[in-house]
Amino acid sequence: MTSTVDKGRRGGATGTVEMSVRPAGTALLQRVILPRPAEPTSVRALYLDEGTATSVKTTAPTAHRPGTYDETADEYVMHVRRSGQRVAEVVSRTGVRLPERSEVSFAAYFNAFPAAYWRRWSILDGITLRLRLRGRGRVDVHRSTARGVAVHVSGEVVGTEANDTEHEVVVPVSLAPFGDGGWVWFDLTSEGSSLELVAGGWYAEREAPGRAAIAVGMPTFNRPTDCVATLKALGDDPLVRDSLTAVIIPDQGTSKVRDQPGFDEAAAALGDKLRIIDQPNLGGSGGYARIMYEALENTDAEQILFMDDDIVLEPDSVLRALAFSRFAREDMLVGGQMLSLQARSHLHAMGEVVDRGTFFWQLAPHTTDDHDFAVDSLRETLWMHRRTDVDYNAWWMCLIPRSVAERIGLPLPLFIKWDDCEYGLRAGSHGIPTATVPGVGIWHLSFVEKDDSSDWQAYFHVRNRLVVGALHGPDNPRAMLADSLKRTLRHLFLLEYSTIALHHMAMRDFLSGPKSLFGALPTALGAVRATRAEFPDGTVHRGADEVPRSAMGARESQLWPKPPVGKVAQVAALARGLAHQLRPVDRAALERPQREVPAEHSQWFMLSRLDGAAVTTSDGSGVTFRKRDREMFWSMLRESVALHAEIAKAWPSARARYQEAMGELVSREAWREQVFDRFR
Repeated sequence: MTSTVDKGRRGGATGTVEMSVRPAGTALLQRVILPRPAEPTSVRALYLDEGTATSVKTTAPTAHRPGTYDETADEYVMHVRRSGQRVAEVVSRTGVRLPERSEVSFAAYFNAFPAAYWRRWSILDGITLRLRLRGRGRVDVHRSTARGVAVHVSGEVVGTEANDTEHEVVVPVSLAPFGDGGWVWFDLTSEGSSLELVAGGWYAEREAPGRAAIAVGMPTFNRPTDCVATLKALGDDPLVRDSLTAVIIPDQGTSKVRDQPGFDEAAAALGDKLRIIDQPNLGGSGGYARIMYEALENTDAEQILFMDDDIVLEPDSVLRALAFSRFAREDMLVGGQMLSLQARSHLHAMGEVVDRGTFFWQLAPHTTDDHDFAVDSLRETLWMHRRTDVDYNAWWMCLIPRSVAERIGLPLPLFIKWDDCEYGLRAGSHGIPTATVPGVGIWHLSFVEKDDSSDWQAYFHVRNRLVVGALHGPDNPRAMLADSLKRTLRHLFLLEYSTIALHHMAMRDFLSGPKSLFGALPTALGAVRATRAEFPDGTVHRGADEVPRSAMGARESQLWPKPPVGKVAQVAALARGLAHQLRPVDRAALERPQREVPAEHSQWFMLSRLDGAAVTTSDGSGVTFRKRDREMFWSMLRESVALHAEIAKAWPSARARYQEAMGELVSREAWREQVFDRFR
């Protein structure tokens, strides 16, 4: 660890991230950043660990008090959280001040360095921590192993009590120990006076290969407020703005981005880099394909960064994805992670994979979803220190090198769902990996409050799963179709007949072959909505007052059956549900629901025994009146079985047809001639 001294100037508490000029021959990999002034209190946990400064030792941690195992002492060290206590004062987006005799750790999501990912995928052998400090205190650098064991790397007392003097601390860190996992972070401790971090970052001691020339693209559909906020975030950060070649917005809605308050200011900061393209609603795949097409045809961008329109952006994530891509030892997709927009300290998932048997996406092994850093910090979450490998990254944020786009083509014309997954699988089939990199993240609406498996999107879930399965899935579709039939029965038990009608429509369209995919882009959504509207469960009422009130008493209406646990209990619940479908329908329940069911209790084992239910939507904004139809249940079940059997029989020929058509479906020429020139 080395220190140098010079004079500095205090930064203001603004929303813009500032940074000192980097030393010659170095490349910034990751800035030390602090939360915006208006962020919720819980968001501080993503930037600072203020609750694990105190520790106790024990021989056995508990589920509620996780610990780090100390191999040398054969005991666990448990960090005791000081609930709600703020140790540090955030003075700017790069600066934080500690009062005297206090400690704060930067072992947090946005400020710890995910060394294992850089060790696995980059050409770097080491990194360097550079900090600018004022005051007197101590800097300690730590790393972790893949099992979450903390290891002290170095420490030094720095500075003087003269707070107008800046001290630069430089700490080199080897990436050699991070083969399977591990992070690097630093802690600050103030001593006789306050200690201020003015700015800091993790660096490579060499220039980055290639050029920083990003084309950022966000397709948008009636999300103008969110879109303008992201444009402003891109333009307000000087380092991000300087890396941009183009910002491409396919505007597919009726509420236009350029008409939104604040647009002119955001557009002025981006200047001629901003390009807005009006086009019909061609879904996410039509929007992302347009971005990639424009970036390849009309810019010299070296990197194409896809982002959703309904996000809150941490601008440094753009620079981190760019740095990771430029230092990668081979062409690869660099994905950002999704944090929950509703619960801002929650991480949606570390990474996602595809089960190649059932051919459905799922969490990467040994990880959990919806992790709250405000409850369990990074150093307390042992599984998060193991490197997580993925098959693909969703397009809420994903960087694709130009060379990859030129090599494997544009997205498939799928409208929505599975297009991002397919692109990752396609890249993998060409030997191009994907990395989902912690600390590269955006906030996005959580899927917990969406009914996308049962609303109008159900059509695209099923059709596109079959299409992508035909291209990249198993030779034998038995496990995939068995899983699909299981989902069919679940939706029927949930009285979601509109969902099954969409499933049947999707399977027939899959069997019709790939030639209709382009033509369906602007028309499929209308057909889907029309089909869904034919069924009672397809109509969402604004509130419970629009649905007849259940006669059930208040006490009984709040008692819920327990979920069946274990195979025997599940089989018994299944038998009861099927038996109920054989009974005549209680006609009164079709006029007045037997009970009102909150979204959290709308489970198959309960609804399968009702004839009429008022069910709240997942986001709480509406209610559906679901009505049992005995004849429809058995008719739809028979049709589902027949369609699944037909797909199983046609699978070899269907795979051949889709794989043969793949080259045209993803070509720039086909997208231009069949979509962009046609649907202006």
